[in-house]
Amino acid sequence: MLGGAKAFPGGLPFARPYTPPLERVTARLAPSYERGVLTNGPLVRELEECMAERLGVARTVAVASCTSGLMLVLRHLAPPGTSVLLPSFTFSASAHAPVWCGMTPVFTECRADTFQVDVDDLGTRLAGAGDPGAVVATHVFGAPCDVDPLQLLSRSTGVPLVFDAAHALGASRQGRLVGAFGDAEVFSLSPTKLVVGGEGGIVATNRQDVAEAVVLGRDYGNPGDYDCRFPGLNARMSELHAALALESLDLLDDHLERRQALARRYCELLAGVDGISVQVVGPGDVSTYKDFTIRVDDDFGVSRADVVAALAAEGIDTRCYFDPPVHVQQAYARLPGAILPVTDDLAGRVISLPMFARLAPDDATTVVEALASLGQQAEQVSARLSA
Repeated sequence: MLGGAKAFPGGLPFARPYTPPLERVTARLAPSYERGVLTNGPLVRELEECMAERLGVARTVAVASCTSGLMLVLRHLAPPGTSVLLPSFTFSASAHAPVWCGMTPVFTECRADTFQVDVDDLGTRLAGAGDPGAVVATHVFGAPCDVDPLQLLSRSTGVPLVFDAAHALGASRQGRLVGAFGDAEVFSLSPTKLVVGGEGGIVATNRQDVAEAVVLGRDYGNPGDYDCRFPGLNARMSELHAALALESLDLLDDHLERRQALARRYCELLAGVDGISVQVVGPGDVSTYKDFTIRVDDDFGVSRADVVAALAAEGIDTRCYFDPPVHVQQAYARLPGAILPVTDDLAGRVISLPMFARLAPDDATTVVEALASLGQQAEQVSARLSA
């Protein structure tokens, strides 16, 4: 930006999937492929059994995507026409799922330090909601949200609790693995996640009725006699996706360890950079660091937009999740405007830095050095960008 050499002349990507060797995937797929069983077959059953054992839950159900899993869970737990309370600082699919089920999103605040749903704000809005059907909470960026007060709120009100755990396969809350909280938790297996299926999702639950509803719903609501019990989806998982996910699951512990090490390096180095804050992860909690996200505060001296531009000039790819937050997206303009000042402010400040298993530690160091240099030369950079 100021005329020097790029930190990464060839570019530093934001993310890269941590995939198992292709020959292992094809070897696992081969028996199903040769039998002509291409979807919802023995590999899907094996994946469900492995996931249930890993997460310590009664059942897991494999589906075509995390979004379809959320849709089928909510359709079972909450009647159409009810409201679903959820944070606006989340991926849009968290809100899309209840809308497709005929429910109305009611958006709630997040916390500025953890980026997670503000449980006090949610409780206030829940008390004022005339027809609450469910609460959806997100484990933002793979860090577990405040599950204990959420579960207490769910029990005291009788309102079902679902977790959008898209980012959180491998996370834990004070020694308890994410997966068994609430009425159901739904994970994603898309390419940026720690367990990769290409596409796909996993519904984890200790409720037999929820598991059975998702099993039925993922196949059009057809139990096998073509007399559909309800309007379901084609949300089956293919054997190819299951084969990839099973091989990827074997890498989960290694993948998690790599991301933890990179996150520690980022945090240690950023501690010396004034005006940059990192997402606070609760004591005793383990985040997957699906994304490593910082907040650009006013005393950094450079706006978030200028930070993104300056890092791009250095060849560093970043993302600004979740901006705009869901409550101001065009898809939800028909709803009454939600007043969420913390969410609005946070969405305009956060940047997710490069994070993937094979990111070299020295490259993470260079990213932080670029940020620190940017803060030190804030006036020159701002002037250059203004010009």
